[in-house]
Amino acid sequence: MAKKREVRSTRRVFAVKPCRLCKDKVTSISFKEVDVLSRFVSDRGKIIPSRISGSCAKHQRMIANGVKRARLAALLPFVKIKGGLVRRTRRER
Repeated sequence: MAKKREVRSTRRVFAVKPCRLCKDKVTSISFKEVDVLSRFVSDRGKIIPSRISGSCAKHQRMIANGVKRARLAALLPFVKIKGGLVRRTRRER
């Protein structure tokens, strides 16, 4: 006779962080505000997700658009390479 396994819920419950931008009553984020945008970019150059940064959906969209525009204006890097890592071309391999 087969034993029945107990099904456990594996969902994780995250604590909801208050949105810093809502608290400061920010209405818009410009791509020129690099110091503000750099807080929402990881050390590798990726945009930090809202579940980690705690920003609401409205402000997360503003952050994402601002970071993308700042990258195109060369105010923020697309990628930060650690330790001067050099990519090899196909011919070198």
